[in-house]
Amino acid sequence: MSGPVPSVLLGLFIGLAGALTWSRLVVANTRSLSAIPWAVVVMAPLLALWWHYFARGRGWPRRTAEVRKLLGRANRVPDHLWGPALGAGMLGLMSTLLLQGVLARLVTLPQQRDLDPSQYPLFTVFSWLVMSAAVSGVVEETAARGYIQGGIERRYGIAPAILLTGMLFGASHFTHPEVGIVLLPFYIAVSAVYGLLASATNSIYPSMVLHGGGNLFSAFGLVVQGRSEWAPSAAPAPTIWETGPDGPFFVTLGALAIMGVATVMAYRGLFRLARSQ
Repeated sequence: MSGPVPSVLLGLFIGLAGALTWSRLVVANTRSLSAIPWAVVVMAPLLALWWHYFARGRGWPRRTAEVRKLLGRANRVPDHLWGPALGAGMLGLMSTLLLQGVLARLVTLPQQRDLDPSQYPLFTVFSWLVMSAAVSGVVEETAARGYIQGGIERRYGIAPAILLTGMLFGASHFTHPEVGIVLLPFYIAVSAVYGLLASATNSIYPSMVLHGGGNLFSAFGLVVQGRSEWAPSAAPAPTIWETGPDGPFFVTLGALAIMGVATVMAYRGLFRLARSQ
């Protein structure tokens, strides 16, 4: 492909196609035979086919196989990079949560909306949550960190790639009625966490693991506690414009500074280790 535009457009298309397929299946499952998570049974082979075609470069036509494999970025990660990559990513995600803790005191964050789990059998809800996490990890990371970020990164470098990918990643979530511009910093920060991992390892596997695991953790938090994935707690805290800057706000700000420094150091170490091999 010449230039990043085709890969960006293709990434947006395949990402939305994969995510919307799953969301439509879940909606249909809620309306028909909800005692059985048949949407998961249908989605599992579709997800496997999606992965092998768009990420692994398999299937027809063979002339596009190498391009699909390059754009998918599903490259093997050396064993010695797995630990540092996952460690840096987890520090990045903790920094993102602390950032949201600060942001939640500056503006009122929306409440995440989802299905009422009490209306469906526990096994069905659990199956939906697991498949949702798998779809997020596989589809969103292949599309965002592979096709979109990779295409921009090869032409313009990592910083513009992560920023533009984060903005597109956030905009793609605007299909949810509660998601708006106030959450864009959250999605850009998350994209930086995952995007730097993809750039350092030249692979989407570490970000797939963290994205899928993080989404599963957030989903359980939403179902059990009612906590939105972008919120530090279930109960919204008053903004500092209502209470004034107080102790908890400064504690969160300090923790963010400390965790941010640790995250930067971890990523710098990861990049040095990756380049030394």
